[in-house]
Amino acid sequence: MRTELVTTLKRQATELLSDIEQSKEPILITQHGLPSAYLVDVESYQLMQQRMAVLEGIARGEQAIAEGRVATHVQARKRLARWLK
Repeated sequence: MRTELVTTLKRQATELLSDIEQSKEPILITQHGLPSAYLVDVESYQLMQQRMAVLEGIARGEQAIAEGRVATHVQARKRLARWLK
């Protein structure tokens, strides 16, 4: 992964954005020698958001199972049948 100073971002924003569009490789922006932000292309960001939503759904499902908030197949069919009428 590429690392750039925040001053480079300020001076060469257009070039950095062009590089990201072509390479799809995120750039770590540092400020005062410390990580400050990641610069990523829109497509990669949207894909990460979709993946995060799926993982959060899985985590909620696992939590529901751990808490006993589950239904049998028969119970689920009965509940859905009411909605589908």
